[in-house]
Amino acid sequence: MAIDEERKVTIAAIAREAGVSVPTVSRVINGRSDVAPGTRQRVEELLTQHDYRRRSSRPSVTASLIDLVFNDLDSPWAVEIIRGVEEVAHSSGIGTVVSAIHRRSAPTRQWMQNLRARASDGVILVLSDLAPPFHAELRRLNVPVVVVDPAGVPSLDVPTVGAANWTGGLRATEYLISLGHRRIGFIAGLPRLLCSRARMDGYRAALEAAGIPLEEELIREGDFYHESGFTGGTSLLAMPDPPTAIFASSDQMALGVYEAVRQRGLRVPDDVSVIGFDDLPEVRWSSPPLTTVRQPLAEMGLLAARTILRVAQGEKIESPRIELATELVIRDSTAPPK
Repeated sequence: MAIDEERKVTIAAIAREAGVSVPTVSRVINGRSDVAPGTRQRVEELLTQHDYRRRSSRPSVTASLIDLVFNDLDSPWAVEIIRGVEEVAHSSGIGTVVSAIHRRSAPTRQWMQNLRARASDGVILVLSDLAPPFHAELRRLNVPVVVVDPAGVPSLDVPTVGAANWTGGLRATEYLISLGHRRIGFIAGLPRLLCSRARMDGYRAALEAAGIPLEEELIREGDFYHESGFTGGTSLLAMPDPPTAIFASSDQMALGVYEAVRQRGLRVPDDVSVIGFDDLPEVRWSSPPLTTVRQPLAEMGLLAARTILRVAQGEKIESPRIELATELVIRDSTAPPK
């Protein structure tokens, strides 16, 4: 029986004419591979013949809504990413939904349910640990994904946007060495994060190139937040032979080091130089203004949003990994050692 063209074309009508089940037509529409070639061809011909349009709030060529998902939103770092995404969203006339899943499974499940309900055109993940089942569910839903600053080596089929963390770590350490520092403390981020490991590797490479032995006792582990910078800085400054400079691999940890220096009755940079990583807006107003490595956070968000719109519109992304340059920004928190 042919489809009555006066009625809205439905999957059920396509299935009846093709002589297959509704789930089979659905699998063809969603690009699933578990359909026999002959059946797929017959269904696709009918879909084309009757100009079937998938009933969804997601337009076929123009995006209207993107999701931006973080582990947490309690950082100026997240605000800068959002600023870049919003610039693209506003100029493109699309909506943005910002969520935080707090590294726990229950909020993640709730977010996935909400995503299914609102038919998002694409998802920008700024996450360290979204579980594989949720990545698989995004693929099943055929939702385009872009990952910002991935935790580990990313999948080749998912575009990623990041920064040159290794180069940033190298340049920061080289600058301290050029000032005459030889005992340089380092406060790392979480070791499971790719950016943390890259910044530490840059620190190590600079020491090695300068012929300065790496001293593991000068390295402390942090988590990118103020308190861990304070704790690591306090520990380093309490050493019998403390470092003359401390490289904290985030601005927030560097500001935590500031407080550790103050509580010991010392001054930055007179007694110890401090350098950070990120160039958050607040560090220009710290006392003294912080020398840091600029990570182009807003630009990363902007580029991620542009990429997700391209993917949502069916464009092919030439390079799955986009890495933006970092830049050393010299201010007043660094000076030659006494």
